[in-house]
Amino acid sequence: MKLMITVISAVVLSFFAFAKVEKEAYVLTSQDPLTESMKRGAEIYTEYCIQCHLGQGEGVKGTFPPLANSDWLLPEKRKEAIRVVKYGQSGEIKVNGETYNGVMAELGLYDDEVADVMNYILNNWGNTSETLVTEEEVKKVEKS
Repeated sequence: MKLMITVISAVVLSFFAFAKVEKEAYVLTSQDPLTESMKRGAEIYTEYCIQCHLGQGEGVKGTFPPLANSDWLLPEKRKEAIRVVKYGQSGEIKVNGETYNGVMAELGLYDDEVADVMNYILNNWGNTSETLVTEEEVKKVEKS
């Protein structure tokens, strides 16, 4: 009888231990690359971008262009948007029909950080992107 209880206990404990490992493994691998990149990008945005583009990406009319629902974040301007984040911007640009003529300093971000913050802004405030911005893509963008 003792042997039977010991065997049953071992089987039950093994089952729960295995189930816990499976659950933890799922939790560790359940985050897709975009979600992970966006988490890192949110931190970068808070540190470098929020002062000008504000908390909801609304920018400041006439001074700092909006990122929310921005036509500068459409697929056809993707490379230009990456270039601005990577190298900064000065001079006149038109965003959502409004002209901005200011300076965005080069932030000194690494290529992986540029990719992360791009993924964050490309998937927030009414913006959506089906394609993940990668470090390799950012590396290919050269200063004009």
